[in-house]
Amino acid sequence: MNDTSQINVGGVLIGGGAPVSIQSMTNTNTADVAATVGQILRLEEAGCDIVRVAVPDTDAAEAISEIKQKIHIPLVADIHFDYRLAIKAAQNGVDKIRINPGNVGSEDRVKKIADICKERGIPIRIGVNGGSVSKKILEKYGKVTAEALVESALTHIELLEKYDFTDICISMKATDVPMTIESYRLMRKVRNYPLHIGITHTGTVEIGKIKSAVGIGILLYEGLGDTMRVSLAADPVEEIKTGINILKALEIRKGGPEIIACPTCGRCKIDLIKLTDEVEKRLIGIKKDVKVAVMGCAVNGPGEAREADVGIAGGVDSGLIFCKGKIIRKVPQKDIVDELMKQIELL
Repeated sequence: MNDTSQINVGGVLIGGGAPVSIQSMTNTNTADVAATVGQILRLEEAGCDIVRVAVPDTDAAEAISEIKQKIHIPLVADIHFDYRLAIKAAQNGVDKIRINPGNVGSEDRVKKIADICKERGIPIRIGVNGGSVSKKILEKYGKVTAEALVESALTHIELLEKYDFTDICISMKATDVPMTIESYRLMRKVRNYPLHIGITHTGTVEIGKIKSAVGIGILLYEGLGDTMRVSLAADPVEEIKTGINILKALEIRKGGPEIIACPTCGRCKIDLIKLTDEVEKRLIGIKKDVKVAVMGCAVNGPGEAREADVGIAGGVDSGLIFCKGKIIRKVPQKDIVDELMKQIELL
């Protein structure tokens, strides 16, 4: 990640050794400023670093300036087909533009976008996906492949470079996880622009989280990826939560609570699933860097979760509060979560 070039998106640095940033995209009508701002503020609270909005028409492009005034994170305009919308978004203060240069028309139109972005210091993300590969490239490879995605992206990169524009971020997403991984591996061999990674159109929350964690996780572990978006058919806030958890699992991002919970067995005498869900809800909004264990067995739980800062272990009608593997006190089962939260406050 450190050997890439770097772009500045409204104060958030991408590439060049900067921390991996998490993005999402609103699903509101962008022209509805109140609804769009409301959703962005929820995304901010969840930990979103950069947010993207669809700009399908002039009303959406015009709304950007007002939206910008009411939010606190960089704003990206997602543009397809009409180059004039990209120009309008740039004029209205957007922090980055996402385009597929192949669908905005003639080269002179791409040049107009590049010129205004260069003038105003606005980076461009070249966003290629499985559905946007040109017919010519598809005919060459016979179908969408990693090589086809890379060639498509390189065609667009070279077009921007032709007009002396290099403030670029690249994405090459497909629903196929292995294909997506391979496309980013291939791209890194030929260009050092920062990479926006993700698996596109992953589906529902359950399967989408799995595909995203596998694909994004492998790329990040290999040092590929400077900014990321988890794409889910769900509330965009779920994308941010999942993204943060992926980064935490790889120890790329730290801070805030982390829950450890045992999978339960025949020794468990409490409803551990319900208990874990309650602890997770009570930890929302807590910024303290703390590792919390929820264990079902009072016999082995504290020892198995020795690395936790604090935890609880269930028993019959009671439970144990422990810190760093050492038992602190025994409490009634009905009070166990309240006592856990008190202990967290003392840390």
